[in-house]
Formats: sequence, C-alpha cells, structure tokens
Amino acid sequence: MSKPKYTTLSVLKRLIKEARGYRIHLLAILGLSFLGTPVALLNPIPLKIVVDNVIGSDPLPGYVAVFLPDVATRSSMSLLIAASILMIGLALFNRLRGLGTQYLRAYTAQNMVLAFRARLFAHAQRLSIAYHDRAGSMDSTYRILYDASSINQVLLGAGLPLLRTWFPLIGMVVVMGLLDLELTLIALLVVPVLVILVKVYGWRLKSKWRTVKDLDSAASSVVQESLSTLRVVKAFQREKAEETRFLAESSERVKGHLDAVLTGGTYQALVGISITMATAAVLLVGTLHVQSGVLTLGELLMIMAYVGQIFGPLSSMTEAAAGLANGLASAERALQLLDETPEVVDKPDARRLKRAIGAVEFKNVSFSYVKDAPVLNDVSFTVEPGERVAIRGKTGAGKSTLVSLLMRFYDVDSGRIVVDGCDIRDYRLEDYRQQFAIVLQEPVLFSATIVENITYGRDGAAFEDVVEAAKLANAHDFISRLDDGYETQVGERGAMLSGGERQRIACARAFLKDAPILILDEPTSSIDTATESEILEAFDRLQRGRTTFVISHRASTLEGCSKMLDVEGGTVSSVPVDALVPNMPATQTAGSTPASNQ
Repeated sequence: MSKPKYTTLSVLKRLIKEARGYRIHLLAILGLSFLGTPVALLNPIPLKIVVDNVIGSDPLPGYVAVFLPDVATRSSMSLLIAASILMIGLALFNRLRGLGTQYLRAYTAQNMVLAFRARLFAHAQRLSIAYHDRAGSMDSTYRILYDASSINQVLLGAGLPLLRTWFPLIGMVVVMGLLDLELTLIALLVVPVLVILVKVYGWRLKSKWRTVKDLDSAASSVVQESLSTLRVVKAFQREKAEETRFLAESSERVKGHLDAVLTGGTYQALVGISITMATAAVLLVGTLHVQSGVLTLGELLMIMAYVGQIFGPLSSMTEAAAGLANGLASAERALQLLDETPEVVDKPDARRLKRAIGAVEFKNVSFSYVKDAPVLNDVSFTVEPGERVAIRGKTGAGKSTLVSLLMRFYDVDSGRIVVDGCDIRDYRLEDYRQQFAIVLQEPVLFSATIVENITYGRDGAAFEDVVEAAKLANAHDFISRLDDGYETQVGERGAMLSGGERQRIACARAFLKDAPILILDEPTSSIDTATESEILEAFDRLQRGRTTFVISHRASTLEGCSKMLDVEGGTVSSVPVDALVPNMPATQTAGSTPASNQ
C-alpha cells in the first residue's frame, strides 16, 4: 500500500475532517471575528468628526450623520460628546467581542487537540510491535504529545486568521476607494509583492520546520533512553557521556531552529519593508491631494487609519502563512503516524473465542524480523492442553520470538500456528490475546497502586478476588505490612518495591486474569535464592490447569515441565526434560476442563 502524498491542500482537508466535531465552534469563532469588521470600519469616524466637524467647520457628511441622532448634531459640543461616546461604545463592544472570542478559542483549541491526541494515542497502541521496534517509542510519543497540537496551530492559529482578514480587508478597500481611488490603488500595489514572498518562502519554511521536528524527536529520545535506564547509566558512570550525547543531538536541533528562524525573520523583514514603502507612498500622494484640495485633512487621516488597518490584516495574513508552514510540518508528522497500518490485523470474518482449551501446534513456521535473515526456520511441534513446556537456547536464538509469535505480536512469514485446531489468524485478536497471561524477567508494573496493578488484566474485579489472587501469589502478607496496603503507590515501573515483591505482584495479576495459556519468560532470573522458593511455590500453583511455556536457564524454574524445546540456529527440537534438569520426573500436569470455543 503506497503512502499518501502530503500537499498543503490535502493536509488542510484532513485536519478539517479531524476537527469535524468542533465545526460549530470554529464557525462561531469566525462569526465573532467578522463582527470586528464593522467596528474596524467605524473606528476612524470619531477622529474624522473631531478634526473636520468640531475643530474645523466642514458640514457633517451624510454617511456619518446616519449613525448619529439629531440631538448630537445641534452644536460642536454635542458633536464632540457624540464622537467620544461613539469611540467608547465601539471600544467596549470590541473588548467584549474579543473576550468571547478568546474564551471560545481556548475551549475549542484545548478540546480539539485533546481529541486529536487521543486518536493518535489509540492508533499508536493498535500499531504492531514491529512498527515501534523500527520507529522507537519516543518518536510516537513526540508526535502524540507535540505534533498533535498542529491541528490548533493550523486551523485556529493560521486558517481562521487567513479567512477572517479578507472581509475587513475588502470592506476597507471599498471605503478607501470611495474616498480616493488613486490612493487605494497605490496601497494595493504591495499585494502582488506579498503573494510572491509567501510563495517563495512558504515551502522553505515548511521544509526547515519539518527538519526541526525530526531533530527535536531525536533529542527527546536521548532523554527518554537515559532516564529510563538511569541505574545502568549511574552504575557505569556514563552521566557525562549521556550529557554529551544529548548536547550533540540538541545542538543540531538548535542549528536547525535558528536556520528556520532566520528564514522566517528574513521573510517577515521583507514583508515589513514592503508594507512600510507602500504606506510611505500613500502618505506622500495623500499629502499632495490635501494640498491640492482633493481631500480634507480629516479624510486623509481617515484614509491613513484605513491604510494601517488594511496593512494590519495583510501583515497578519503573511504571519499566518509563516505559522501555517510550521504547523503543516507538525501536521504531516502526526498524519504519518495515523497513516501507518497495523501489520497484525483481524480478518473480516474473524472467529470469536471465549476461552481456549490450550492445545498449541506450530506447523512449519518460519519468521524473520529482517528480510533474508530468518530467526526461525520450518519450526514444528505440538503442545497438549495443560502441558508445561520448557524452552531453552542461547541468547538471541529465538526463544522470546517463539512466544511472541504464539501471542501474535507478529505474524509468521510462512507456516501456521494453531490453537485448539484453528489458525490463530482466524481468531479475533482481542479475544485471542485474552487467552494469555505473561510474567516477564523484569516484571512490568505501572505508576499506580498495587490494587490497580493486580487488576490491570481484569477491570472491575472484586476486591475479594484481588486479595485471593495476592494470597495465591504469596504477596498478601508483604502487601498487608505496607502502610497503605493495597492502595500503596508502587512508583515508576514499581521502583518502590523490591524485585521479589514486583514479581509476586505480576504473579498475582496473572492469577486474577485466569487465562488458559501462561507465558513465563525468565521469571526468576533476577530473584535471589532466598526469595526464589516462595515465588516458585506461587508459580507452581499458577501453572496448574494451564498450558504453560517456561523460558528459563534455572533448573528449579523448569521443575514439573513435561517437554523441553531446544531452540538453536533457527530450528526447534524436542529433547528429554532431564537433559537440562537431572532427575526431573517427566510427568505431564493435567489440565482442568475449560469452557469450549465459540
């Protein structure tokens, strides 16, 4: 499937589609912005009245008199008061309009970004592990947390300003044309110049800001990697090296940012110079028109006010175009994440699965992470329901790949994996993954309470069931001794608990999930021997009645296994259990009778 092309128009269309839930809000913001047009047109009128009709003796023009009551035109003083009241009224109305617009913009921006960010996060979780292996978790994190705000930057920060400036611009040009057509044409000579500048610098800015975003993501990856492995960094005294690595990546980002700022600054400077030259030309010719009697002084002041208000929107439009380039660079990165397709997906007619019996068969399975570099080659074996299977092999031989394929984190290149007589690709992925519980070498705990970590695989579990699971995992006693018991916060990745305590929490989580297939991946390799016996006792209970795959180099962990799979050179062979564990009885653990498939 080819990747979509990201043109300015296509990105804008997709962002508008993403913001469809906030179209009414966007239209309301645009409407409030349009209310500023008549205010902007009326703003110079009080000044004209004072100069020409209060200080001067010119008669009040009809287009001005229509806005004033008769009582306001009876004397110079009443006209001055009316002009002052009109000025205050216009300012008050504009401030209230601005307040409403500001609040509605903030509300819309925050919720629109939140919705887009949540969509990116949900999609990133659905993507296959292979994608995250390639891209790295920090790249997706950066796109979700930072690039998602581009929907606000493009639509509210640039799109709406570009739309709303056209209406006051047209209105002011019309009014100026009625007052002095020649001055109006002189003022508008700057427009083609600005269009050329936008065309020339727009694509440059977009490219440069895209580079900055990529460099920013790379620098963030260094921070994430270093802080997540801080114990290793400190143990090897690599703080300076990590700081150097971070500074190297960040320095490239700074250079890229400065390059983008310089390009944007040059663009803005050229825009400002062009507008200033046009303003000077209007002032020069307008003064000559006053001297020749074509214009009154009040009308010139009024025209100059309009010129300022015309060039203000024009300047805003060019600034919005520059901001649009920055926003589009981020938007492209966010949309690229959305356009990534999961490699492991459900078939249209995928089968439901309530609870597996636990019969597993690999049939001529081959798999590689990189083309032409097979990790597993033509692997075949059978596991009966409730059987305990040991898996051994050198580091990198493919042991974890074997169970990753079983859990369908990846799809096989060729061959089939069959569970309960059905190819696992025919099951609904959500149902199929529900059949597994897993306990890893480094137990994964979340920065939450103990009870929240135990119930991670079974939402809404009763507290009594949580306590029972903890007792089965030999975790209840140490949890009860904690000041906050089951409500104790475990810290980031369970840092507030010991290794053995973390492993017992992970075991309790597996008990509570009560899945028919269990994966134990080096579950005791980081546990001291004093703690090991207590955890092994819990694991023995956990394996009863479940099809279990145990990856371990410790003979004690493999006790009770009835089959040994030896992974070497991409092939898997069955070996006698006592080849690794002397005097181990080769008895199969009987499984309980589970519910049938649907």
